[in-house]
Amino acid sequence: MIAVLKPGLLTTVQDAGRFGHRASGMPVAGAMDRLALAMANRLAGNDPGAAALELTLMGGTFRFEADAIAALAGAEIPASLDGSPIPSGRSFLAPAGAAVALGTARRGVRAYLAVRGGIDVPVQLGSRSTYARAGFGGFEGRALRAGDRLPVGEAPGHSSPGASLLPGEVPGLAAPGGTVTLRVIPGPQEELFHPEGLETLHGTTWKVTTQNDRMGYRLDGPPVRLMGAADIVTDAVVPGAVQVSGDGKPMVLMVDCQTTGGYAKPFTVIGPDLRRLAQARAGDGVRFLRCTQAEAVAALEEERSWRSI
Repeated sequence: MIAVLKPGLLTTVQDAGRFGHRASGMPVAGAMDRLALAMANRLAGNDPGAAALELTLMGGTFRFEADAIAALAGAEIPASLDGSPIPSGRSFLAPAGAAVALGTARRGVRAYLAVRGGIDVPVQLGSRSTYARAGFGGFEGRALRAGDRLPVGEAPGHSSPGASLLPGEVPGLAAPGGTVTLRVIPGPQEELFHPEGLETLHGTTWKVTTQNDRMGYRLDGPPVRLMGAADIVTDAVVPGAVQVSGDGKPMVLMVDCQTTGGYAKPFTVIGPDLRRLAQARAGDGVRFLRCTQAEAVAALEEERSWRSI
């Protein structure tokens, strides 16, 4: 068991996501930074998509009630085990009774604390991820609170602490924060945008606003010109879809996004790059870079090949 002493700002149980249920209105959910989740799990000795704790901006304090091997990845966040600093990029042994304390992120937004065996909350619709808007999945469908006790799964095989990963060993991994570049593929309503509007979208360094969460990131900059109104007949949306609303400002949909939407979408952020936006804070810059479908597939294959090792 892991006892939650301090829950942090927003800490939830997340895994690789809940797929195959969007037709019924259920979002994917899962880790906002799936590469950081996979990295923490790999260090801890788990499958890359195992359930872990997603910490947002500010960590918390968690006591291990049995010996455990754990690891931390993602945002740059100060961490200690019973007062001793936890090394970055390495797994560590947490003896029974020891507490991990996590501070405020210095860079980035989301960090992942994985424990060998994974967080063993019930599987619902094929996933242990939390979708808090519906009170579904994870630990009682909500963010963690002080006093919660999280079960840990049976550890597969044998492992020892000290596993390490250097940043260069992880494809596409970059330091969080600052200006991020997101590769996009055109569609599905690119034709509804005036050529000047498309130039604005691709030529502007957009700013992340305070209106950002697991559902979407609203960006600020010059209004984007469309051929007509931004409203369209409602159609399907996916994480990464970029909607432009009536004020001409773009919004990038994230893993907890709705399943349909009624605003025009000029392009979609490719899956491997969505994590970069998930680590961006209000005031950080965002640029869009057009890529081909072949380049998008190659990026996804590179990420999947690393995660499957």
